Amino acid sequence: MQEPSEQGAPETALVDPERHVESFRQAREARRSELVEDYVELIDDLIGDGGEARQVDIAARLGVAQPTVAKMLKRLCEDGFVQQRPYRGVFLTESGRRLAAQARERHRIVERFLCALGVSSETARRDAEGIEHHVSAETLAAFRAFAERHGRT
Repeated sequence: MQEPSEQGAPETALVDPERHVESFRQAREARRSELVEDYVELIDDLIGDGGEARQVDIAARLGVAQPTVAKMLKRLCEDGFVQQRPYRGVFLTESGRRLAAQARERHRIVERFLCALGVSSETARRDAEGIEHHVSAETLAAFRAFAERHGRT
């Protein structure tokens, strides 16, 4: 084991506690909203593609069990993003449609930014799926501006 003096100084100094707390709070909030956004975006895509979103289709697309989807759909109903109708599937409320559109736009901006950096389209699509939930409005605006300056609007 190396002595602390042999390990070298960290690349960056430790930030003050208040800034540190705020950074972790933002990361936790992003993780909480990530699943909600993924679900409403997928439901919107399924409705757009086939006219309906069924629990079985959502489970298949997300690679999770139907009881997992049922639990999340209950939460989405309680939060006012979806409505479930017996034998008719899942439908987005106006709030759900707005959230899906916002998530889709963030994904599009991040994906185009990554492509402007030279990342392949397929890798950019996959990576954007994780990144889109964890960038601030300021960073997203910078991504958009960069992509626009580099011909990826």
